[in-house]
Amino acid sequence: MPESSPRKRRSLFKVSVSQLVVAALIGGLAFAITVQVRDEDNDDYSGVRGDELVELLKSLDSANERLNGQIDDLTLTRNGLLSSTRRSQQAQKQAKKRAEELSILAGTVGATGPGIEVVIQDPDQQIDAAAILDAIEELRDAGAEVLALNGVARVVAQTYFLDDENQIRVGGREIKRPYRIEAIGDAASLAEAVRFPGGLVDALENRGATVVVNQKDKVTITALADIKSPEYAQTPP
Repeated sequence: MPESSPRKRRSLFKVSVSQLVVAALIGGLAFAITVQVRDEDNDDYSGVRGDELVELLKSLDSANERLNGQIDDLTLTRNGLLSSTRRSQQAQKQAKKRAEELSILAGTVGATGPGIEVVIQDPDQQIDAAAILDAIEELRDAGAEVLALNGVARVVAQTYFLDDENQIRVGGREIKRPYRIEAIGDAASLAEAVRFPGGLVDALENRGATVVVNQKDKVTITALADIKSPEYAQTPP
C-alpha cells in the first residue's frame, strides 16, 4: 500500500502536465486562429471599405473645392456690384447736390439758411436803383449766397435795376419803399460788413435813409428769378 501511493501521485502529476501542455497548445492555436481571423477582417476593411472611404473623401474634397471656388466667384461678383452700386449712389447724390446748388444760384428754387435782413427807410426818397444795386454788390462781396428784395424779387447775376418814377424796378418787378433786403450767408460776417465804418449803412444814412440790420438764424427766400432762355447760345455738340 505505501508503495502504490507515490506511483499514483507521479501518474497524476504526469497527466496534469500533459493536460497543461495540450491546453497550452490548444489555447495558442485558438489565439492564432483568432488573430488570423481578425487580420483577415482588418485586411478586408482596409482593402475594400478603406478605398471606398478614400475615394469618397477625394470626391468630397473636389466638391468642396468647386463650392469654394463658386463662393469666391459669387463673393467677388457681389462685392463688385456693391461697389458699383455705392459709386452710382454717390455719383447720383453728388449730381443731385450740384443741381440743387446751381438751381439756388440761378434763382429757380427757394432757399433757406442763416443770414441778415436789411430794412431801409427812405422818407425823402433819396435812395435810387443805383444805391440799392451798390448795397446788393456789397452784400455779395461779403459772402451773401442768396439775395432777394421785399420778398418778391430774387436777385441773380442777370437781374437788372431801374428807376421808375418814385420807385425802382428789380428784374421787372416793382419794388416799393421801405426796401427790405434779405441775404443768406454767414450772419455775423454779413452784419459786420454792412456796419463797417464807411460801408453800406453809412452810405445810405448819408443820403437821409434809416437802416436797421437784423441778424437771423433762419432766413427763408421763396421769390424766384425770371429765367430767360438764351436766343442764340447753345451747348457745344
